[in-house]
Amino acid sequence: MEDQLIEYLETFVTERRANLIKKILELRTRYLTVAVENIYQTHNASAVLRTCDCFGIQDVHIIEGRNAFTVNPEIAMGASKWLSIHKYENSVKGKDSAIESLKNQGYRIVATTPHTNDQDLEKFNLQKGKAAFIFGTELNGISDEVLSQADEFVKIPMVGFTESFNISVSVAIVLHHLSSVLRKSKLPWQLTAEEKKSIQLKWLKSTIRDSDQIVENFLEKKK
Repeated sequence: MEDQLIEYLETFVTERRANLIKKILELRTRYLTVAVENIYQTHNASAVLRTCDCFGIQDVHIIEGRNAFTVNPEIAMGASKWLSIHKYENSVKGKDSAIESLKNQGYRIVATTPHTNDQDLEKFNLQKGKAAFIFGTELNGISDEVLSQADEFVKIPMVGFTESFNISVSVAIVLHHLSSVLRKSKLPWQLTAEEKKSIQLKWLKSTIRDSDQIVENFLEKKK
């Protein structure tokens, strides 16, 4: 049924759009994922989503802070509708839930912060398995609750007086380097066939006006 629905929805978009969706799906990955904690500036939150989409990262995990995670449409440029966004409440329980969920999916928890046992970004070993990179608030970094559950620590080498990058810049640097290395490797970084179908269906619905009604009509005819 899912294949038939996808084929039907493709009749409502141009051939160019349908082919573009398939092309981008081939470059999407869940081998790497990004989690952000307590980002309170909307332009940074939005820039992170845009960066993840640009580098082919499908999932973004959001641990909300005192302020809800909000998107500035002028900065995000519609990126949020192409991503799978997972939100967790700002509490010890919410943080634990986010880490537990990532570990259950087979991810190493990698804290992006200078630490006693840290390693430079260029030395990070992708061969060891899937990795979830955690980025903290612009003001205080990653919380102690999340740091205590990290499996590894990575830093971006810097040689200036300033001690850290803006969070959206940090995400861009990490993803630019690792996504390039990943796609040149022989690691199984691409989505599974079932994941592609599920996301393809979501993207088609996001593209088509009144898609819910169109899907409902299709399903009614199939009864």
